[in-house]
Amino acid sequence: MTQAQALVAAGIRDLTDLGGVVLVFPLMLPITGLLLGLVLGGRYLGRFVLLLTLLGLGAALAIAAVVLVGGDALQYLLGGWSPPLGVGLRADGLSAVMLVTSALVMLAVALYAQRAFPITGDGSETRSSLVFWLLLLGVWGGLNTVFLGQDLFTLFVALELLTFSAVPLVALGGKPETLAAALRYLLFALLGSALYLLGAVLIYGTYGTLDIALLAERIAGADRWPPSLVAAIALMTVGLLAKTALFPLHLWLPPAHAGAPPAASAVLSALVVKASFFLVLRIWLDMMPGLLATAGVQILGAMGAGAILVGNLVALRQVRLKLLIAYSTLAQIGYLFLLFPLAAGAEALALTGGTLQVVSHACAKAAMFMAAGLIAAALGHDRIGELGGIARALPITVLAFGLAGLALLGLQPSGGYLVKTLLTSAADASGQWWWGLVMQAGGLLTAAYLFRVLGYALFGPRADEGRPPNLAIKRPGRVQELVALLLALCALLLGLLPPVAFDLTGVGRAGVDAGAAVSVAMAGAFDWGKLWGDLWPVLIVGLLVLCAVPWPGGRPAADADSVRVSSSVTGRAAAVVGLVFERVDAALRQWPVAGLSLLLLGLGLAGSLVGGA
Repeated sequence: MTQAQALVAAGIRDLTDLGGVVLVFPLMLPITGLLLGLVLGGRYLGRFVLLLTLLGLGAALAIAAVVLVGGDALQYLLGGWSPPLGVGLRADGLSAVMLVTSALVMLAVALYAQRAFPITGDGSETRSSLVFWLLLLGVWGGLNTVFLGQDLFTLFVALELLTFSAVPLVALGGKPETLAAALRYLLFALLGSALYLLGAVLIYGTYGTLDIALLAERIAGADRWPPSLVAAIALMTVGLLAKTALFPLHLWLPPAHAGAPPAASAVLSALVVKASFFLVLRIWLDMMPGLLATAGVQILGAMGAGAILVGNLVALRQVRLKLLIAYSTLAQIGYLFLLFPLAAGAEALALTGGTLQVVSHACAKAAMFMAAGLIAAALGHDRIGELGGIARALPITVLAFGLAGLALLGLQPSGGYLVKTLLTSAADASGQWWWGLVMQAGGLLTAAYLFRVLGYALFGPRADEGRPPNLAIKRPGRVQELVALLLALCALLLGLLPPVAFDLTGVGRAGVDAGAAVSVAMAGAFDWGKLWGDLWPVLIVGLLVLCAVPWPGGRPAADADSVRVSSSVTGRAAAVVGLVFERVDAALRQWPVAGLSLLLLGLGLAGSLVGGA
C-alpha cells in the first residue's frame, strides 16, 4: 500500500469511528443555505450555494467510502431515540449512490446557473436570482431526506418539501403556459401525496409503527397479509407512481419539464422523479420483499414497457427540442420499472442495472436539458426543424447533447450499455425474454430521435438564411458548455469504472454482489464482434432518419405541427404509427382519463397482492 493509499484508508477509518453522525451533513447543508439565503440575498446566494454543493459532494463521497469500506449500512438515531419512538437515518449502498448522484448533478446545476440567474446591471437582485437558489436548496434537502429517511411519515414530509420546491421552479419564468403546467403538476402531485399518506395511516393503524425496518420484521412474520396492508401498499404505490409520472400517469411531466428554465428542467428530470421511484423500491424490496413474488411486479413492468415504447415514439414526433427531451425522460423512467419483474428471478443483475440507470440517466438527461437551454438561448427558439447551422456555431454544446444521447442509446462503454446488458442478462436468467425485446426496440427508437436532432443540427438548412446579419446567435458561456459536456462524459464513460466501484450498490443487501454482476456484463465489452452487433442496427436507423432531413439548399421544415418524413411507404407507415401514439398520449393526459387510470391501477395492484404472504 502506498503512502497516499494509507492516508486515504486512515481517513476513512476516522470517518467510520464517527458512526452515522456523518449522515447529518447532507441534511444540514441545504437547511443551512435556506436559513441564510434571505440574509445573503440574491447577490451572494448563488456563490454560497455553489460552495454548499461542493461540500455536499464531499460529504456524499465520504459516506459512500465509509459504507463501501465498512461493508454495512450506516445508521444514526436522531436524539438517541430508537424507533418506534424515535426517527432514524440509514444509508446503505443504494442510498450512498443516490446521495453522490444528486450532489454531483446539483453541483453541475449550480455552476450552470451562475450565468443563467445573474444579478442585474445595477447590482440589484431579481425574483429569479433569489428564488431559484432557495428552491434549488429545498429540492436538494428533500432529496437527501428521501434517500436517508427510514420512517414512512418522515418520507412523506420529504416528498412534500420536494414537491413544493419543484413546482415553483416550473413556473419561475412566469409565462401563462408554464403557470398552467406548474398548477397541473401541483394538483397531480398532491393527489399522489394524499394516496401515499392514506396508505401510511392504514399501515400505522395495523402495525403501530412506520419505521421500515420494524415493519419488515413484523410483516415477514405473518402467514397472510391483512386487507388493510394490501390496500395500503396499493395506495402508496399508485401515489408514488403518479409523482414519478410513470406511463400512463404522466399527465404533468411533458409540459412541466419542457416549460421550466433549463437549469430547473435538468434537476426535475435527473433527480426529482427519481425520489418517488426510490421509495417504491424501498417499499417493494426492503419493507415487503415478498411483493416480488406477486403478479404486481408484472403490472409495474408492463407500465415500464409502455413508457419506453410510447415515450420514445411520441418523442420522435416532437417539433420542440425540450419537449423531445421531456418525452425521452418518460421513456427512460420505464427502464427503472423493468427492475421489479426482473428482480424476482435475478435480483443482483436487476438491482445493479436499475441503479446504474438512475446514475447514467441523471447525468445524461441533465446534460441534454442544459445543452437544449443553450441552443434555445442562442437561437431564440428550440424548434428542431430550424436548428440548421447550430452545430457549426455551438460545437461543444451539440457535442454534449450528442454524447449524452449516445449514453442513453447504450453504446459501449456508456452507463446505458451496462444498464441494458445487466437488465437483458436478468431477463434471460429469469426466463422473461420479452423485456429484452422491449429494451431493444427502445434503443432503436432512441437512436431515431437522437439522429433526427443531430441531423438537423449538422446538415439541416440554415433557419436564418436571407435574414439581416444583426440576428446573429447569442454565444453561451464557456463554463455552461463545459458543465454540460462533463456531465455527458460522466454518463458515457461510466462503464470504464472498475467493477469494485459497483460493489457499493450491494452493500446492506444480502445476496447482491453488484461488482460480480458488472464483471459479467463487461465480459463481452470491447469485443469487435459484440461492438459491431450493437452498432449496425443503430447505423441503419440513423441513415434512414438522416434521409428524411432536408439538406442545405432545400426547404426548412415549414409545418410546425408535423414531422417531415420520407415519401416512402416505410416513412408514411412510421408517420401513421407516430400519429396514433401521439393521439393516445394526448388522451391519456386528460384529467378524466388520468383519474380513471389511477383508480384502475390501484384496483389492479390490490387485486394482484391479495393472497400474498
